[in-house]
Amino acid sequence: MGNNFTINMEENFKKNQDFITEMNNIKIERQLQMRNQMRERQVAFEIAKQRELFYWFGAFYVTSIVGALASYRYKRKLSVLAPLVPLTFIFAYQADLAYGNKLHRILVEAEHIVQFEPDLLELPLGVPTPASIDLKRMQNEEHKKLHPHLPPL
Repeated sequence: MGNNFTINMEENFKKNQDFITEMNNIKIERQLQMRNQMRERQVAFEIAKQRELFYWFGAFYVTSIVGALASYRYKRKLSVLAPLVPLTFIFAYQADLAYGNKLHRILVEAEHIVQFEPDLLELPLGVPTPASIDLKRMQNEEHKKLHPHLPPL
């Protein structure tokens, strides 16, 4: 009778282990999906921000052109048009970033760095460990006790 109870308990334990493992896998998948969606939203936000900046910069560029051409018309000096050269490069860069394939080229370069230059991605002191995080937390608490009016390190 005790043996049957032990077998049932072991079966239930194994079922519970499998259930917990499955739930953890689902939880991890959901977290990965959530992080991916958050990343996509952040990228979309950055693209929208660049496009909005491009509108403002485009208006500034057009205003600068009109002002420079009007100034050239009255003064007849080519030096008045000189600021348009760097502004043209900046405007072209912003247009490429907002509506061109600049973002795609940046992503390709990032993938290249991850694949072929992983040493550039290493943290200066390595990956933080739980012990180093706890040590820093305790140092901050000690600093806070000794100097309550100063911000933590």
